[in-house]
Amino acid sequence: MADNCVFCKIINGEIPSTTVYEDEDVKAFLDISQTTPGHTLLVPKKHVQDIFEYDDELAQKVLTKIPMIARAIRNFDPAIQGLNIVNNNGEVAYQSVFHSHIHFIPRYSADEGFSMNFADNTANYNADQLEKIAARIRTKLEK
Repeated sequence: MADNCVFCKIINGEIPSTTVYEDEDVKAFLDISQTTPGHTLLVPKKHVQDIFEYDDELAQKVLTKIPMIARAIRNFDPAIQGLNIVNNNGEVAYQSVFHSHIHFIPRYSADEGFSMNFADNTANYNADQLEKIAARIRTKLEK
């Protein structure tokens, strides 16, 4: 646990939260901001800053809970039409709390104030350029 980490304090019960699910490895609780009703965070109880600090064991403990939490959120309100599952890693990627967490944001309509934008850079890359990028990434895979 990290001394000044808000999520560690929530896990330890020092800061109140509204728990959706908890076991020995993870805690899922409602995000205080409630971007949309049901906005939930899933955090590992072990303090890790981001996904880059996960080992295989922690990944299994955390990531295998995603479908269960997603289905529970979808099923709690028949008005939910979709669900964004978001994991931000690093400040430039909009991570604001530096304890790894996964957002579950229920989507009720396209007009609720939440959006994501993926730039279309298709015209900037040909097959050869894409293969060069993929090849460089493949050299960094850890087995």
